[in-house]
Amino acid sequence: MSPGRSESGPRGRGGKKGKGRKRRLFQKRKVCRFCADPKLAINYKNVKTLRYFTTERGKMIPRRISGNCAQHQRKLSEAIHRARTIALLPFTSAHS
Repeated sequence: MSPGRSESGPRGRGGKKGKGRKRRLFQKRKVCRFCADPKLAINYKNVKTLRYFTTERGKMIPRRISGNCAQHQRKLSEAIHRARTIALLPFTSAHS
């Protein structure tokens, strides 16, 4: 064993970093837009709303990032698929 290292590794229990304290990271809880505003409906024809939930490359944004609930994420996914099928939304980004 080298002289500078402890039994548990370079930054284990005996190391200078950490010192047994845990930092708490608080993040604001994401709220489902569709649950918060009942007037806002998911419709495959409403491309403006669907674009908010897709990336610039055309991929769907996952639930953990968008903050949607499971029920509305499933409806949103179905609407995006339908809009892609009838060419309202692109499957991928335009190649330059």
